Amino acid sequence: MNIAIAADHGGYDLKEALKKHYTDLNLSDLGTYNSESVDYPDVAQKMVHAIQNKTADLGILICGTGVGISIAANRYKGIRAALIYSKEVARLAKEHNNANILVFGGRTMTVDDVIKYIDTFMQAVYEGGRHQRRLDKMDIME
Repeated sequence: MNIAIAADHGGYDLKEALKKHYTDLNLSDLGTYNSESVDYPDVAQKMVHAIQNKTADLGILICGTGVGISIAANRYKGIRAALIYSKEVARLAKEHNNANILVFGGRTMTVDDVIKYIDTFMQAVYEGGRHQRRLDKMDIME
């Protein structure tokens, strides 16, 4: 599985910590590459293009709170960016929503918690069925 990771300046430190932890994953770093201020919509767009072009199967996005960058990513068709803040939400984001981008807050979450959430998501299995019907409805929304 190809996983892309990206952050704005508010998520830079968390992104770097996740890269150090997940050395066994095929992580592709889409930036930012330092803590200088950048605009989170630009970072989200870069991630969305990686998902849409299938150069990444899953994305991890990080900004200060996770809110802004998730809003930006979810403006694109076919993107299901889920702001993850608990193990239960991580599990359900996969099982029910088949999220293709996980979103975290670099200033609001600990590295240890985010690792638990990512691991929980990765172990979960999309259930399909009634959930696929709902995803299909979202795919035709303007």
